[in-house]
Amino acid sequence: MPPTRARAATAAAFATQGLVFISLTTRLPDIADRWDLSEVAISGLLLLLVVLAGVGSVLAERVAARHDSAVLLRVGLLAMAVALPVLVLAGSLGVLVIGIAGYGLALGLVDAATNMQGVAVEQRYGRPLLPSLHGCWTLGGLLGAATTLATAGLPLGATAALAVVPVLVAAAPYLPRTQGPAGPGPAPEAVAVPWRPIVMVGVAMVVFYMVDSASAAWGPLYLEDVVAAPERLVALATFPYLLASLVVRLAGDRLVAAYGAVRVLRVGAVVASVALGVVVLAPTWQVAVAGFTLLGAGVAVIAPLSFSAAARIAGGEQARVDAVVARFNQFNYLGALLGSVLTGLAGAGSLRVGFAVPMVLVLALVPLARTFAAASASSGASARSGVIAPRPSASGSAS
Repeated sequence: MPPTRARAATAAAFATQGLVFISLTTRLPDIADRWDLSEVAISGLLLLLVVLAGVGSVLAERVAARHDSAVLLRVGLLAMAVALPVLVLAGSLGVLVIGIAGYGLALGLVDAATNMQGVAVEQRYGRPLLPSLHGCWTLGGLLGAATTLATAGLPLGATAALAVVPVLVAAAPYLPRTQGPAGPGPAPEAVAVPWRPIVMVGVAMVVFYMVDSASAAWGPLYLEDVVAAPERLVALATFPYLLASLVVRLAGDRLVAAYGAVRVLRVGAVVASVALGVVVLAPTWQVAVAGFTLLGAGVAVIAPLSFSAAARIAGGEQARVDAVVARFNQFNYLGALLGSVLTGLAGAGSLRVGFAVPMVLVLALVPLARTFAAASASSGASARSGVIAPRPSASGSAS
């Protein structure tokens, strides 16, 4: 029987991650005002956050050799619930840094573990589910942005109340590991893993996060400085992007099942490139907003399909798949760093030039999509149908 309760629990974990993350990032101006931080200082804190999230993902990979992702996810959510109030209620700059560091580690753990759970649930169902699960992250992010708007008049410390959400979600019924070692044994790295095709899929993930982070970090500034949008409307670079991404991700399960991952990725890459072209050439802020909205639709399913493909290529017992997913998650942070830096450097003279960089790079997904076909073939699924075949265990059941 499909694990419907575990699917709902995993969806809640994805939504919680998006809720807390966007709630914090939309409060960055308040944090900067409270501590009188310069843009350089804020950038440094964000760098610390990303680096420690990567460390958390590495830690998740090591822990996955001995413990299942349900345990790892609960630990990450509880760590997030502790770090959040420390961060927003900090009485000194040093405590703020500690809070950000703790949240970064928790973010890496939760990021890796939610995708481990998503892959396990998807394989148990035997059909695409990760696009809609990632859509729950987007939904949580939209709720986080709405929460910030609704509580804009409240002190920064009010955000600490959100800590109750990860505590509650930590108690949800996640899918336990039923296959593979439960105790000491050979680490997943000791088993041969086909890293070359996994890395090729990882390149696709880097491309996505480069585009995604460029839009998030530089989109509002583009609207304000390049196409003269009113200051109160610069968030329109992000909000419609998230809405379009949510719609496509929620429909993504059916799209992939009907047309296959390869076709969906190639069409999405072309749409994204066209969308960025609209942004680059936009004569008005309204046209630029339309471009960012179309961009959200084009890149929506790249990340979830990348995790699915990496897990299928890894094959084998669940412990190894979990470790591979955790390591694969590090492409996320590499892409985020590259996207922010490359767009900023290339756009030092004009952000139109800066956004021309991801406009070209996103087309790399057209040839890279072949790797997703190989992943489907290796799992016994049809590349055209996009159906994910569950891996048989020794007893013949799905892992």
